Amino acid sequence: MRLTVLLLCTLPLCAADWPQWRGIQRDGTSPETGLLKAWPEGGPKLAWKATGLGEGYSSFSVAGGRLFTQGQRDGVQYVMAFDVNTGRKLWETANGRAYEERRGNGPRGTPTLDGERVYALAADGSLASLEAATGRKLWGFNIVTRYAGEVPHWGISESPLIDGARVIVQPGGSGASIVALDKMSGKEVWKSPGDGAAYSSAIVAQVGGVKQLFHFTSTAAVGVRADNGEPLWRYAQVSNRTANIATPIYRNGHVFYSSDYGTGAALLRLDGDAAGKSAQEVYFTREMRNHYSSSVLVGEHLYGFSSTVLTAMKFNDGAVAWRNRSVGKGTVIYAEGMLYCQGENGTIALVKATPAGYEEVSRFTLAIGGYPLWTLPVIADGHLYVRDQDTLYRFRIR
Repeated sequence: MRLTVLLLCTLPLCAADWPQWRGIQRDGTSPETGLLKAWPEGGPKLAWKATGLGEGYSSFSVAGGRLFTQGQRDGVQYVMAFDVNTGRKLWETANGRAYEERRGNGPRGTPTLDGERVYALAADGSLASLEAATGRKLWGFNIVTRYAGEVPHWGISESPLIDGARVIVQPGGSGASIVALDKMSGKEVWKSPGDGAAYSSAIVAQVGGVKQLFHFTSTAAVGVRADNGEPLWRYAQVSNRTANIATPIYRNGHVFYSSDYGTGAALLRLDGDAAGKSAQEVYFTREMRNHYSSSVLVGEHLYGFSSTVLTAMKFNDGAVAWRNRSVGKGTVIYAEGMLYCQGENGTIALVKATPAGYEEVSRFTLAIGGYPLWTLPVIADGHLYVRDQDTLYRFRIR
């Protein structure tokens, strides 16, 4: 079955950019080259450190010399932009009321860049389309309120997906589990019935003759038609009752889902005919249990944290190549043959992406505050961006 992966952002992009959640293709990988293969003792050089992000776990989108994220301060959630060369805040725009939870307050989702606009979803369900240059709000509303959804226990964590002329979000309403909106006006294009919202962000791919959206709801992995929201298939075994968080991974007619809380992972083979209504289990395994982070696919192998253990596992059959405690429980992204592993305790390691065995090259540790380092790091323009709540670090890695 021929693979067609769709470019998820219409912004003119280069290898230096990371324009949305998990990068250009939403797969946790950067196409940059010329990066350091080892770091100096103590870690790569710090270009700058900025404060003023506020509370939250929102990651970053980077393009055109600007970095976009979200944060909370004084009872308000904000979308904000920073100059990547200096760390200076360029603008911030209020979007949503305060969200508070004992494991950390504030927004969770990452803004999505698309041309001259940025789309952001706050932890309370407030969705906004903003002018990227100025932060001027173009349209916005609360998707949970409008579509009779419910904010899940740890807050709305989804990062909006742009599919052509539409923005896709998951309010989790009984008659509007997933909705497509006109990205220029915010008007509804279609809504798809189904499950409540979980914490995962969707992806899109062409499967045979059908473009599908892959979502992870509160109770199942699901596929819907991108043109009209028609439900195509549903697979519940990979879901748990607590929190489905990881982003799906698609390759060559197959889609991978994973969750923790003792659950596991599944690879599904998709029907690529014109109907596109079938998803057959290739395997189910408990060897890859992604909790709050998602795996990356490099060559034939997935690399991800199975609960607290970094694991290399073959995509096609689920065979485990190796396991290692690495940096402890954390997140992982990939660039130019290397895994960038960030532990929630502040340790960051550079590891070779090879199924032959765990081979760590360098590591350093940040002194962090009272909350875990859960924000996904980002690689853009030869730099590694790391967030510890109110503080943003930019490290030179080229």
